[in-house]
Amino acid sequence: MCPLYIYTLTIVCVYCTVFQGDMESNGKSVSRQGARVSYSTGPIVWGEPGTNGQHAFYQLIHQGTKVIPCDFIAPVETQNPLANGLHHEILLANFLAQTEALMRGKTRGEAKEELVKAGIKGDQLNALIPHKIFEGNKPTNSIMVQKLTPFNLGALIALYEHKIFTQGVIWDINSYDQWGVELGKQLAKIIQPELHGDKPASGHDSSTNGLVNYIKTHRK
Repeated sequence: MCPLYIYTLTIVCVYCTVFQGDMESNGKSVSRQGARVSYSTGPIVWGEPGTNGQHAFYQLIHQGTKVIPCDFIAPVETQNPLANGLHHEILLANFLAQTEALMRGKTRGEAKEELVKAGIKGDQLNALIPHKIFEGNKPTNSIMVQKLTPFNLGALIALYEHKIFTQGVIWDINSYDQWGVELGKQLAKIIQPELHGDKPASGHDSSTNGLVNYIKTHRK
């Protein structure tokens, strides 16, 4: 898994570009020689604008059971200097805080000290401490550009395209075919006529037959 967090709303289009480029190119299990590989290849890539992600899935990254490397992207200068740049300054502070938190974490001693200062003690203190510990040592890349110009946007996309190509070489897979999308398209051509045919569907597995027939029964 490889989440992508961009601390600006001006280039959310990058998400779809990277998702498609990475997972469609390197979501392969067969080598160039036609043999099934014995190692993991294309990662699951997802993302959200940074502050949205903080309230969606950062919990999983900070305290979940898997190590999830992350890419954080932010421009130094904003194209929308609202409140004299205060809004972007807040975004940058969150960008820096999240990568530091993922790296450093929070020890048991730090968690206990924080709770004691908040006036928590006794059984409540002992119960809360384990939930306030952050292991840290979570890998991240911080990618910064001066400003999101067309040139810098192109360079950013080229960076990810080069990464995708390089990973394909290392994994010995062909990053430039997409046979995985063909099977569903082939089956869709068979299923579509069945959705408006008179006979109940019977040529698929029981689950698909049942779903097709359910749709036929309940369509208005």
